Amino acid sequence: MSAYVVMVRERVTDPDAMETYARIAPRARVGHDITPLARYGALDVLEGPPMDGVLIHRFPTIEQARDWYHSSAYQTAKVHRERGADYRVFIVEGVKETEQ
Repeated sequence: MSAYVVMVRERVTDPDAMETYARIAPRARVGHDITPLARYGALDVLEGPPMDGVLIHRFPTIEQARDWYHSSAYQTAKVHRERGADYRVFIVEGVKETEQ
């Protein structure tokens, strides 16, 4: 069953660190089956506090999403993301095709 990594950027605190993150984070996708679905496009917040941006990536399984997140390549990039912005990051499992 598909799984989705959702990254909600609340606010940028260090633009230079975010530049570094943006430059090296794509390297962490190598060798992982990731489908980008949304990447910091226009937002229309209908409820809750405003946010700065959202990224959504689809993975074939929740295990593969966790493997990507915990990979050494992503952990190296993550240091810069954590230094550069406040985020909420989570994995949510999708629904079975028969449930759609």
